[in-house]
Formats: sequence, structure tokens, C-alpha cells
Amino acid sequence: MGETTEAVSGLRRLPWKTDSGKPAFLATDDPNSMLSLMADQIEEQHLTNASTVLGLVQPMWGPDARLTAAEAVFMLRRTAECLADVVDVARMRGERLNAE
Repeated sequence: MGETTEAVSGLRRLPWKTDSGKPAFLATDDPNSMLSLMADQIEEQHLTNASTVLGLVQPMWGPDARLTAAEAVFMLRRTAECLADVVDVARMRGERLNAE
């Protein structure tokens, strides 16, 4: 999550890692293959999660916010996790656009 990965020509980078922690790739021209559809669903879930977290934390950073340090750290961690996922989705989709 959140690390830069070089695109591999002809392969789709997937939104999960291998057992050894390396990026996972898919070699297929079929956007409707089971793994392609699963990857699409996971990417969409990352975007939905980020949108949900954003909606929850936005009211918490206003001028009247009264957060404890622990609450602020928790909020920041969740937001950073979602941001890293969304950046990965954007990069993966950009890699696919560049491949076309």
C-alpha cells in the first residue's frame, strides 16, 4: 500500500500483493475475466472506503473540533490508509491507460 511500482508491459497490476509481499500482476486481454472483475471490485471498494472516511472526518477538523490526541491520530491513520489506497488505484488505472 502506498509504494511506487513500475508498470510491467502487457500485465495488469492487481490491488493486492503476493504472499511474499510483492506486487501481483495479471496477464489477460479479457477485462471480464474473473480476476479482472475481482480487481475492479476491490478498486471500487477502495474508492468507496475513502469517500466514506472522508465524509466521517470532514466535520472533525473544523474550528470547533475538540479531538483528543488519540482520536486525531486514529483519524489521521485511517485517512492516510485510504489516501494510499486511492493513490494506488489511480496509478494502476494510469498504467492501464498507458498500455492502451
